[in-house]
Parts: sequence; C-alpha cells; structure tokens
Amino acid sequence: MKTNINVLIIDDNTSLVNKMLEYFSSHAVIKVVKTINNGKEGLDYILQNKNAYDLILMDIIMPEVDGLSILEEMKKHNIDKHTIILTSYKKESTIKLISEYNVDYYMLKPFDMKTLEKRILNLTSLSSEEESPKDNKIELAISKLLHSLGIPSHIRGYQYIRESIYIMYQNPDMIGGITKTIYPEIANRFDTTASRVERAIRHAIEVSWARGDYEVMEEIFGHSVDYDRSKPTNSEFIATLADNLRLNKTLNLIK
Repeated sequence: MKTNINVLIIDDNTSLVNKMLEYFSSHAVIKVVKTINNGKEGLDYILQNKNAYDLILMDIIMPEVDGLSILEEMKKHNIDKHTIILTSYKKESTIKLISEYNVDYYMLKPFDMKTLEKRILNLTSLSSEEESPKDNKIELAISKLLHSLGIPSHIRGYQYIRESIYIMYQNPDMIGGITKTIYPEIANRFDTTASRVERAIRHAIEVSWARGDYEVMEEIFGHSVDYDRSKPTNSEFIATLADNLRLNKTLNLIK
C-alpha cells in the first residue's frame, strides 16, 4: 500500500512555492519532490519523469509554456496524473477549457493551505489522523450543496462560504459570532481582510439567488427564495445551511 504522495509544483510565484514547501516540509505523507518556476521546464520534467510524481500543483499563467499547453501535452502523451490548478486567473472561458482536461480541482489564489492539504489527501485516499470519513462526507455535501445553489466554485465567496459552513457545522455555538469570529478566521486562512470576506460572501449569495436550483432553495429557505423578496443575510445563509447539515436534511437533498 502506498504510504506517501509525491507532489510536483509548477508555479513562478516564488513566495507561494516557498509557503507550500514550508507547510509540507514535515508532512507525514505529502512530499514535494520538485518545484519548477517555468512552464517549459515543467512540461519537460512531466514528460521525462513520469514515475517521479503522483500529483501536480500548477499555475495557468507561466513563462514560455502556459498551464493549458501543459495539460494538452499530458493528454496527448496519455499522462494521467492527479492535477490541481492553483491560479488567480478566473476568466470563465479559460475555466471551461480547463474542465475539458483531467483536472481534479481549480483553486483560486489566495487559498487556505489546510484546504489544499485536504484536497491532496482526498484525491489519493490518504487521510491525516485528524480527518475522518464523516469529515470528508460533510465537506463533499457542502460542495454539492453550494453547486446546487448556483454558486460557481471559482469565485472567492464560494470558498469563504464553504469554510464558514464547515466551521459553523463543527461549532454551532458560533451562530452569534459570524461577523466577529468566523470572518476574521476565514480572512486569516486566505490572507485577506474580514470586510473582503463579508463582501465576497454577499456577492456569492446574490449569484445564488439568481442562478440556484429553485427546488433545493425552496426546501432549505422556504418561501423566502422568491427573488423579489429579501435575500437572507450572510449570517442567516451560513447558519441555515450548517443547521441543515447537522439535521441531515441537506445530505438527503443532494444524494
């Protein structure tokens, strides 16, 4: 049985690469085997060292060869490796193109290192001591629920809401402290500010109200899903979804 996951990082953001190296330096199962800051060099390494890595962390915009070109070459050479895209580039047409390749996750920078760690572990079926099948099931349920509610995964509010719901699910006594406790916590995880977290979540809820699955929204929020009526506040939105998860209502909705 495989006991570790070898990771290849291709990204020209030196600060971020160093942050990932530091975070995973003493990890029990995740090992960074190579870091490359040039797309052409990254592609050459991928093609010539197929057995040296299990998973690729890669940016889209890089010198000489971009991430899309690397994905195209991997497909052409039948290289089937777990791949997570880490980027600040969020153009809809590019995201659509990326989805046509064997990409497992698209994570928008800045991101929480703990979240990246969990994604890697989930992809390889290797879990840390802190994780449990229940934790993974809840995280999956949150992601599916947010998609059903029409919140696209590439916008920042999606990431912030997902983390907020999980925190609220684990700590129901925080229901009155979303602004004072959860926003600062999310801001710290994603290297941003509490006010930006609040605005991004508000925007995501507005997107949801316009695009979400009406039946799911009606089941969760009742008649308040009428677009002409007032939308729930950030706190109401997060608390309601976390409460539904605790009562297993949401899990039944998105089987």
